[in-house]
Formats: sequence, C-alpha cells, structure tokens
Amino acid sequence: MSDLAIYTPSAEEVHSGELGRRLRQFNYRVVGEYGQVQPLWLSAKNASGALVGGLRGYVFLHWLNVDVLFVDEAVRRQGLGQRLLATAEQKARELGAHHAKLETFEWQAREFYLKQGYEEFGRIDNYIQGFYLALMKKAL
Repeated sequence: MSDLAIYTPSAEEVHSGELGRRLRQFNYRVVGEYGQVQPLWLSAKNASGALVGGLRGYVFLHWLNVDVLFVDEAVRRQGLGQRLLATAEQKARELGAHHAKLETFEWQAREFYLKQGYEEFGRIDNYIQGFYLALMKKAL
C-alpha cells in the first residue's frame, strides 16, 4: 500500500472523465447499462421579466433529484413553488423518472413538500447549528 499516492488531479485529468467511466463500467456489470444524467432546469419570471423563482435538478437512474427550488419572498404563497415542482415532476416522468428525492433543512420547506406528497424517509440531526436536514422522497 505504501507505493500508492493520493494527489489532486489536474483539470485535464478531471475533464477526461476516466474515473466516472470506470465507475460506470463497474456498475454496468451489476445493473446493466443506464442512461446519462439529464438536467432539468426551470425558471419563473414576473411580468417585468425579473427572475422570481426556479428549480434546478436532474433525472438519473429513474429518479428526479431536486437540488434547488426557490421562490422569491415577494411571490410566495401564490402557488409558484407548487407549479414549479409539478412541472418538474411531469418533465421528469417524460424523461423516465419513477420517483423524486430532495433534501431540505427544517427551516426551509419541509411542510411544503409534505403537502406536495413527499415523505420524510431520513433525517440528519444537528446538521448545522442545531438544525436537522430532512431527506424526502415521492413516487411519481
């Protein structure tokens, strides 16, 4: 083991994608070949053209992964978050997703996601300053 070195790879090495290809080849032996990550990005603008919300996520292995869902305070509680999430879920179904998952801090939108049919399946307590991180999922 002493002849192995851990190092920070060059940008060229990272961009080559070799590490990811090698992991995929390993995974393919177990679950067969699967598609690439499919980005799913939505934005919402007001009548003036200003950005007031959006969703950033991706579909991979039949799962919608929601990374970011944000609605500006000025337009909250008007259904925009629900519309963004429903649109993302529909687009994800069209891309082959059967489920969705996301993470949210307890002070963010846990209750909102529960109302949209998500369930909390895990929690990391005291993730930051005494607050927990909720892991949530939904069948599409």
